[in-house]
Amino acid sequence: MQKYIGVKLIEAKPMTSTEASMYLDRFIPDSVRGREGYLVVYEDGYRSWSPKLTFEGTYRPIDGLTFGLALEAVKKGYRIARKGWNGKGMFVVYQKGYPQGIPSNAQTAKAWGINEGDLFRCEPYLQIKMTNGSHSMWTPSINDCLAEDWYIVEEE
Repeated sequence: MQKYIGVKLIEAKPMTSTEASMYLDRFIPDSVRGREGYLVVYEDGYRSWSPKLTFEGTYRPIDGLTFGLALEAVKKGYRIARKGWNGKGMFVVYQKGYPQGIPSNAQTAKAWGINEGDLFRCEPYLQIKMTNGSHSMWTPSINDCLAEDWYIVEEE
């Protein structure tokens, strides 16, 4: 079989398999009856139960993430930020870019020495919301890459 690794945002709460069986109105096999675990609710609303060791080996809270996990989350459309940043309200988003090109406006055409309306190609990039409310393209520092204080910013 092929191996897989996944990143998805879920909600969960501690619950024994016996409690989950009653809550979900589903049969839980005798081999796990009464064991500690978690009730899991997926983004599409599907609910299941996962044994504690399996769950804790698969999922982490959405704060205290490595940059790798935060990067996977931002590529799926979530906003990410670091607790270690000194600016209030700062976060990073993924911009899909325009790899197939988009007609350039006058400002872009002048800056790049092309004709207005020519296709301007732009690869995907990360963008940061600054403390003053403006936005900028963003490249992480080595400290950002090695930090484990990343979190997914909840929608306001």
